[in-house]
Amino acid sequence: MQKLLLSCFAVVAFFYASSQTVNVDSLRNAKKDSTLRALIQADSVKVEKEFAAKEKEDKLDALLIYPLLKGGKGSGVVPVKNLVEIPDPNIDYKILFELTSNNPDSVIKEINYSLDEIARIINLHVASGIPAKRIIPVIVIHAAGINAFKNNEAFQKKYKIDNPSIPLINDLKKLGAKFIVCGQAMTWLEIKPEELLPDIRLSLTAQTAVTQYQLKGYVLRAVW
Repeated sequence: MQKLLLSCFAVVAFFYASSQTVNVDSLRNAKKDSTLRALIQADSVKVEKEFAAKEKEDKLDALLIYPLLKGGKGSGVVPVKNLVEIPDPNIDYKILFELTSNNPDSVIKEINYSLDEIARIINLHVASGIPAKRIIPVIVIHAAGINAFKNNEAFQKKYKIDNPSIPLINDLKKLGAKFIVCGQAMTWLEIKPEELLPDIRLSLTAQTAVTQYQLKGYVLRAVW
């Protein structure tokens, strides 16, 4: 009788343990399913947001105009109607740009973003009704931004491609832009003058170039 009771107890214990294991496994599976559904939903929301952002960007890109300079998309201007505040087209707009940034290696094939921003600012002035001849840009270059002004040979040596910013730099030169590079940064970065594009003026330091042109009435605009 005792053996029979022990056998029955063992069977009950086995089924109880089995049911507990099934319950634990079921809970784990349910948790995994819930987590998976949450991840799928989060990914779906992310994709929808990215798609909406891309759709909005495409619509804005279709509106862009390039009244004077055409760099990358970053140089475009969105037209605006019914303007009230109009800049005076009869004065000179002396703009001193301070350029210090180089594109990350992942986008080194694109026009230098800071140069693109300079083109955009000039385009904004033209789109506002200011004649191109009234825009007088000076561009002071230092830090890593100097790399964007290397000739093709030097750029090829460092990045294995031609310098994509050269056409925009040439267009800025045609506009009358003056380019000044910092000799201190050139020394620290071990960049030789012969590695630069033609007509880049060498200064002892960017600091004196910036202060000099501000004292001459130029408005300083740092571009990144």
